Amino acid sequence: MVVRIRGRALPHGEHVDLYADGDRWTTDPVRGAELVAEGWLLPGLVDAHTHPGAETPGDPLDEELLRDHLRQHVDAGVTAIRSPGLAGEPPAWFGVDPEVPRAWHAGPWLAQHGQFFDGWGRRATHDELPAVAAAQAARTGWAKIVADWRADDDVVPADVLTAVVAAVHAVGGRVAVHSQHAAGSAAAVAAGVDSVEHGMWLDTGSLARMAEQGTALTPTLWGLQTASRLARDKPEGPRKRWIIDGVHAHAPLVAAAAEAGVRVLAGTDSLPHGRIIDEVRALAAAGMRPHDALAAASWDARAYLGLPGLEPGAPADAVVYAEDPRSDLDQLAHPVAVILRGRPVRVRR
Repeated sequence: MVVRIRGRALPHGEHVDLYADGDRWTTDPVRGAELVAEGWLLPGLVDAHTHPGAETPGDPLDEELLRDHLRQHVDAGVTAIRSPGLAGEPPAWFGVDPEVPRAWHAGPWLAQHGQFFDGWGRRATHDELPAVAAAQAARTGWAKIVADWRADDDVVPADVLTAVVAAVHAVGGRVAVHSQHAAGSAAAVAAGVDSVEHGMWLDTGSLARMAEQGTALTPTLWGLQTASRLARDKPEGPRKRWIIDGVHAHAPLVAAAAEAGVRVLAGTDSLPHGRIIDEVRALAAAGMRPHDALAAASWDARAYLGLPGLEPGAPADAVVYAEDPRSDLDQLAHPVAVILRGRPVRVRR
């Protein structure tokens, strides 16, 4: 089956008529092509921070669960994911099976001794981290460092993260850093990491430097807001205030980051999977323009991963909506069609 879609393509909104020639879009008519959908076209959604394959911290990677989680993403229109941390090395079909999203991953989390979940990731000394991260990035293209953990934990020093970045960049990889402390985020930005994950308590004074050096922010705003609501029923204490106060300041931070020119990426982080719409809504509610909130989950996130948009020669991914989703973000919950690798994996008749 040769797929054909047509309509107004975002971000420019111009009319396009596209044919899937295998896993590549072309504007050249293909004999026998079937028009499967028309409307408003996006080049596929992206969840840039998701951890499929396990549900309880410390559990091993479960292949059946992994496939189920990935199908939930596809059903929501997500055709590409980035997993900055997995419960184990993924199977060979991860990211390439015709029914699952394209995928980038950082393998297991890398953390300091005494931090992070038991059974997940790999713990290393500060001296070991650069070489361990470089070896991981050489295999997968990414390394994920947990720069800080609990409210009163020490953070990975800036000089260690700087060495990590140098080692990973030397092998052609990129570095993602988990941080929910002011000091951890400051160290990550000073080191020139490629993305700050969460970034709770990030100092707005760091935003100009992030924009200048190309450090992206994946705020996982919806996931943190969910954690904050759950924390309200917990006993009073430093951890509760750390989460609630940090999340309260996080939405204005996201808006300020977008205003400063920092690339913001949409990522859900938490269960359930396939809820990228919730993160897009949260970004828009925080003050990002709907156009920019959608970009964070589509064309801009794909560009960050090296994927072009809806143009000849680009990978044949797309999500089609009846109306312009920028005018009504609820459209994201009702795709007319999802095209993945040139195949219709969901079509609403």
